[in-house]
Amino acid sequence: MAKRKIALAGIGKIAIDQHIPTLAQSSDWELAAAVSRHHKVEGVPNFTDFAQMLDAHPDIDVVSLCMPPVPRFDYAKAALEAGRHVMLEKPPGATLSEVFALENMAAARGLTLYTSWHSRSARFVPAAKAWLQGKRIDSFAVTWKEDVRKWHPGQDWVFEPGGMGIFDPGINALSIVTEILPDPIHLRSATLDFPANRDTPIAARLDFVHPHGAKVSAEMDWDHQGDDVWDIVAVTDAGTLALRNGGAVMEIDGVPKGDEAGLAGEYPALYAHMADLVAQGRSDVDLAPMLHVSDALTLGKRNTVSDFDW
Repeated sequence: MAKRKIALAGIGKIAIDQHIPTLAQSSDWELAAAVSRHHKVEGVPNFTDFAQMLDAHPDIDVVSLCMPPVPRFDYAKAALEAGRHVMLEKPPGATLSEVFALENMAAARGLTLYTSWHSRSARFVPAAKAWLQGKRIDSFAVTWKEDVRKWHPGQDWVFEPGGMGIFDPGINALSIVTEILPDPIHLRSATLDFPANRDTPIAARLDFVHPHGAKVSAEMDWDHQGDDVWDIVAVTDAGTLALRNGGAVMEIDGVPKGDEAGLAGEYPALYAHMADLVAQGRSDVDLAPMLHVSDALTLGKRNTVSDFDW
């Protein structure tokens, strides 16, 4: 079967590190064009204007959008209006309402819209979800700490309105939480640390309501020094589950589980799913992780901390 042509818009760090290498090795996709104001992709036509790319390549019927969330709506809207299927990097938008608008547009045109959550495709997330089924959860704690200078060096947009601050990485944790918890949760309270010179939080502490009384909490920090900490620990009536390194490692009562064979990796899994969605004429729009972020920004107590500088 011939590969389906796809265009990539927003050639930044995540596109260079993940999307481009994944597409280069994919049996489903051919990267046929790229759109960026600052970078080019070797071996394909490159554009600085998205509308020009759409006009020049009617043969490309799928677009993957990797730019920051604030400008992404206009690109997605243009792609859908031009009859193209759309895949969205996380978080899928700057607001919930704009993603609902895109979902309605895609449905009205019979097009696929996919809000991708790469952390849900981490190696042991499916196993953790299966292990938690049927167990009584007593406590569930998320610890998500990293250094923004390492992952977004000099990228001021993450601290501008719509950039989400700590929730740019923290939403990865929330995407796993909403995938593996057997019961839905909702936010009870939050404390958000805002640098005095920035518009989005750099740290957050969240407390959730669990329908069966489990203590569910999250601690997130984007000014963390040292090794990254991406851990989720669930204490249950049948033992303690720990997902570490963003789901790449799973422990039961401190004992690491064996390797999960046959898993291709986070971004290969996303693009394989997108290929299936387009082939089946379906969309996949899950906004559960983003709902928790929206709630935190609504309920969160603002705590002003020292200026942040690169």
